Amino acid sequence: MHRSASRLTRLIACAAVPVILAVSGCSSDSDSGTGSGADGGSKSDGGSASAPTAKPTPTLEKVAFAKLPEPCKTLATKTIGALVPEAKDADGTAAKSNDLSSRATCSWNGLDEDGLKGSSYRWLAVSMARYDSHESLGGGNKRAAEQYAKQVEAAKTAEGATGVQTQPASGIGDEATTVVSKAKKQVDFFNQTVVVRTQNVVITLDYNGASYEGQKAPDTAKLLQDAVAAAKEAVASVAGANKQ
Repeated sequence: MHRSASRLTRLIACAAVPVILAVSGCSSDSDSGTGSGADGGSKSDGGSASAPTAKPTPTLEKVAFAKLPEPCKTLATKTIGALVPEAKDADGTAAKSNDLSSRATCSWNGLDEDGLKGSSYRWLAVSMARYDSHESLGGGNKRAAEQYAKQVEAAKTAEGATGVQTQPASGIGDEATTVVSKAKKQVDFFNQTVVVRTQNVVITLDYNGASYEGQKAPDTAKLLQDAVAAAKEAVASVAGANKQ
């Protein structure tokens, strides 16, 4: 009886060993997975992947020109005298502007009377628009290029303009276009427009002439030649105003 009890005790003890080992083994695997196994690595990787990536701040293009010249001093006095004889005001008439560093215009006009030979009328205007780089609107040069295209189109489609001729002009700023047309008012007006982009500035120079009381019609080729020369002078004035 005693031997039977001892044998039974040994059988129970042996039967219990695999159960204990199995539990120990599961516990060991679980601890290992939590500390350095695949699950632990996944948690670490997941944390890195979910971190927000900072977007780089776009670098704004630095514009070439930070200001405009005084509008009525864009052209030299001798230029005004040659293009607008007998100008009413040789100093010009400046248009109002809320910001002369960004938009400026000056105009001159004059009637040159020559007795019985009649009279010659001339009108000249220089308009300038400067564009800064803007985070949402784009670089200054790009904005100026867009305005340049609009100004060319405006000159081509001016009210009452007939016989419109458009031609690119080389050697003036970064890009330039001449627009020649005629308009009938009391007499024929011969219009010459030169639109120029120099970096981030757009210059529109308008020059027209008319004849009265028997005066011979203006030489349109000469008008255009003078307008192109004046546009080159305006481009130089913009560069000169921005010299350090």
